[in-house]
Amino acid sequence: MMALVSNHNFQADSIVFGAACTLSHMGAVLRKAVQSLPPHQTEVFQAVLEQLQWFAGQQIRNVAVNASSVSFHPPTTFCVSSPQSQFISAFKQSPRREDDISIVTAAMSVTFSPGTDVVKDLRLSFGGMAPVTVLARRTADRLLGRQWGEELLQEACSLLAEEMSLDPSAPGGMVSYRRTLTLSLFYKFYLRVLQKLRLQVYQTTFKDNCLVCLSATEVYRPETPSSVQVYQAVPEGQSLGDVVGRPIMHLSALKQATGEAMYCDDVPLYENELYLALITSTKAHARILSVDAAAAERSPGVVCCLFASDVPGSNITGMRQDETVFADGQVTCVGHIVGAVVADTQLHAQRAAKAVKIQYEELEPVVTIQEAIVAQSFYKPIRTIQCGDLEAGFKQADHILDGEIHIGGQEHFYLETNVTLAVPREDGEMELFISSQSPSDSQAFVAKALGVPANRVLVRVKRMGGGFGGKESRTSVLSTVVAVAADKLKRPVRCMLDRDEDMLITGGRHPFYGKYKVGFLQTGKVVALDVTFYSNAGNSMDLSQRALFHMENSYSIPNVHGQGFICRTNLPSNTAFRGFGGPQGLMVAEAWITDVAHLCLFILQVRRLNLYLEGESTPYNQILHGVTLDRCWDECLSRSEYERRRAAADLFNRQNRWTKRGLAVVPTKFGIAFTATFLNQAGALVHIYRDGSVLLTHGGTEMGQGLHTKMVQVASRVLGIPCARIYVSETSTNTVANTSPTAASASSDLNGAAVLNACQTLLKRLEPYRTQNPKGSWEDWVRASRVSSLSPRTPDLGYDFDTNSGRVFNYYSYGVACSEVEIDCLTGTHKNLSTTIVMDVGHSLNPAIDVGQVEGGFMQGLGLFTLEELHYSPRGVLLTRGPGSYKIPAFGDIPTQLTVSLLRDAPNDKAIFASKAVGEPPLFLASSVFYAIKDAVRAARAESGMTGPFRLDSPASAERIRTACCDRFTKLCPPAQPGTFSPWSVRV
Repeated sequence: MMALVSNHNFQADSIVFGAACTLSHMGAVLRKAVQSLPPHQTEVFQAVLEQLQWFAGQQIRNVAVNASSVSFHPPTTFCVSSPQSQFISAFKQSPRREDDISIVTAAMSVTFSPGTDVVKDLRLSFGGMAPVTVLARRTADRLLGRQWGEELLQEACSLLAEEMSLDPSAPGGMVSYRRTLTLSLFYKFYLRVLQKLRLQVYQTTFKDNCLVCLSATEVYRPETPSSVQVYQAVPEGQSLGDVVGRPIMHLSALKQATGEAMYCDDVPLYENELYLALITSTKAHARILSVDAAAAERSPGVVCCLFASDVPGSNITGMRQDETVFADGQVTCVGHIVGAVVADTQLHAQRAAKAVKIQYEELEPVVTIQEAIVAQSFYKPIRTIQCGDLEAGFKQADHILDGEIHIGGQEHFYLETNVTLAVPREDGEMELFISSQSPSDSQAFVAKALGVPANRVLVRVKRMGGGFGGKESRTSVLSTVVAVAADKLKRPVRCMLDRDEDMLITGGRHPFYGKYKVGFLQTGKVVALDVTFYSNAGNSMDLSQRALFHMENSYSIPNVHGQGFICRTNLPSNTAFRGFGGPQGLMVAEAWITDVAHLCLFILQVRRLNLYLEGESTPYNQILHGVTLDRCWDECLSRSEYERRRAAADLFNRQNRWTKRGLAVVPTKFGIAFTATFLNQAGALVHIYRDGSVLLTHGGTEMGQGLHTKMVQVASRVLGIPCARIYVSETSTNTVANTSPTAASASSDLNGAAVLNACQTLLKRLEPYRTQNPKGSWEDWVRASRVSSLSPRTPDLGYDFDTNSGRVFNYYSYGVACSEVEIDCLTGTHKNLSTTIVMDVGHSLNPAIDVGQVEGGFMQGLGLFTLEELHYSPRGVLLTRGPGSYKIPAFGDIPTQLTVSLLRDAPNDKAIFASKAVGEPPLFLASSVFYAIKDAVRAARAESGMTGPFRLDSPASAERIRTACCDRFTKLCPPAQPGTFSPWSVRV
């Protein structure tokens, strides 16, 4: 009932009527349910029903008062007393507060002998501790006749810890956490009841030493988020017609908001079009003994089944040529494509695909990073970067500490899953409509699979419903299969993956395991660092990461050694994801700098002390120019009012035992360029038509990030015409060839330079006509001429691992974020109270788009570091395949106060119109929330007498936060010893 009236805005007249109808229906259903309950449960749930009816009635009255609209935000817990001697509470704990399935729920009722605090009746029920809701009968019976006080609490917790046991292999995992929750939720109930008893029985309130516990009884009520965006206005005197630097709305915004924007699967059906469904492996590592497709071929609507023998060209594919279009003899991950079924409809194709029977001889899979380390299962080469004298650095150090951190993977979860429509033409031509960040790679893979030259394959990309790197290389997993089917049948073939298929097959961000040893002086200055990275790449190398180039983050360290291992495992191949390994490398850096800061007791100063300065050198020997870290740092501290917040948080923590606040300030230095040097180039094709309109085509693809909008702004300034006269239709391989992927945050730089070059070429051709007719209009000059042209490459890039020399990046984007959080130490939930971001984007081409990119990147990083978890079984089966089990951030995860400031007066001479890249760099700033959580956990641990560095892996989920807080309740529910059971899921 409460879910039906939460978090939606409706018009007042319709909601009153609808809510009344819903109440009437739900009330009848609930009353029938109560009547069917055993007598000992009827009392509790009757009270719950009364509370729900009262709550909903209040909301309807609120609607009647508010004539416009209403937003309902029911609490996740509530308490009712009926009659005076009985108290009832209900609780729900979920991974995410909004729209989420519970981990553990509880309903509790206690009745006292009148006028006393002696327990007459006690009912404790829990969901999530068994296949059905269970009552803690033994615990309740043992507490009858006892006074409601500390002795009862101690015994209740001990009894609950025994009675609410779970098998260590229980489905859903989180066994120790779920058991601890039963104790924590009972403690919340205990405090609420104790608070009311003192008023009713003793007419007193809590003593001062108990007041610090009261925060555990508070009900969560969300606050409406507010945000501030600060950016530099265009210079005085800039022409109104010059749109560069102005906050122009995304050109497709209205179409996307209204649903009119065309995406790949919106292309109308072709005559005789067929649909394809994939046949995928159910084993992580196995030999294929036989494939029986007879039942599938007899299924309704099926046209044919396809396997490796049906590929007309090469079955070898992938960025490193270490993959297959169809599995041939062996499968190396769950989700490995074995074949495909083509039928007249999607339903028929998917049903038939499930009818294919495959027999396997299972082989032992390697699933986790730790298993890969034991098996020495690594891709070559193993990269190393070393600078300075590491041994001398550690000898110089006053202190040396070791540590480690695991960073979980992340699903791209784009709104539009992978989709391909392949249309065969004459002479072996194939036209493909694809949702891809890399049309040229898709073209090359399809041409190779079909055995035709690339000039016979046309790839067209109108727009994507999100990409984030997931559609850079993994698009070929689907597009080659669909193209092979269309070529074989000479009919159009379409396939759009369902969400669970997409998550199973296409991989995501690489999980990382980082080990570090750091030496530092008493002042907090870091003088030596030895760090090792292990990334879980999956069953192909695909796109290797660049964590090594970010291992020091923003900190200048004279003696550094870093080594990176890419683990070969039997998971679907992981791939590029916004930051391309950078966030993982940066995260490890922040782990060791945090440990150093807390040991030195100069938490804020240690980071500031170690920041890079102008002209210093990186571990890969690139000199830094235009460093704005100090400016970003100081402005962020000022805008966030850090000192005031820090003092307030410390006071709050002293006054509250079970709720703690934490703050963290985190910088980022993110290199901008493709590390594969040849990719740092772009092309553009600009047509000027007789009526003066301009058709602009460039090598970048639009995935919602506003690239086309920025390119129109660039062309508008160079040509000196309004944006309305310029149009971008699509990205296609027959207009701009050999394009680089839209990735690495470099697309505005590269394609902007290409558009500038092309437009300048056209202006030179128009110059004679402008000279002849200086008072003429743009249309006059165009009519007097016929025109068209092309392209450039980023200069002086290239790096050699053997000599540790060269320019890895064209330039760097800098930023700093300050975040404050509040954690519930008993459940592990947290609230994001505030975040202030200062981001150096040079002279922004479009502040509206750039601020949006900062906010969006931050929220995606928030998911990575605090919420999103991929669970795999020990045999390599992905268990989280959809929004029901995999949680991305929701509205309630937005910081209550979010301020984004684009650094002023920071021109960048390395990119178009002094701008800087903005796609990837802001994502890591969300780690400020992670380290603010760690700061709050540190305060909670101090209450239990625990000090010093401690490990907190990413993401900082409610389970990890609760476990890290370490108190008397967690000690009663220790985890089972590893090796004594088979876990439901493993950390890959």
